[in-house]
Amino acid sequence: MQDVRTRIRVNADHTITGVAPADVPPGEHEVTITLIPPPSRKPTRRPFTVKDLPSHDLGPWPEGLSLRREDIYDEDGR
Repeated sequence: MQDVRTRIRVNADHTITGVAPADVPPGEHEVTITLIPPPSRKPTRRPFTVKDLPSHDLGPWPEGLSLRREDIYDEDGR
């Protein structure tokens, strides 16, 4: 007896698709499917809050700062 490992896909209609390695001869074979459980997710230590994000204080806005489109872009809109 010889062990052969390959990956298969089980579709929603329970059909199996995949490609057998070259050393598997054509014909009918008996197959064992091993289901590997997905890795368990560890719960986070504490819930995420917006306060956890970094913040930077850049000081007050410059005096007379204008963010109007007309003041930012030149005459042809660029």
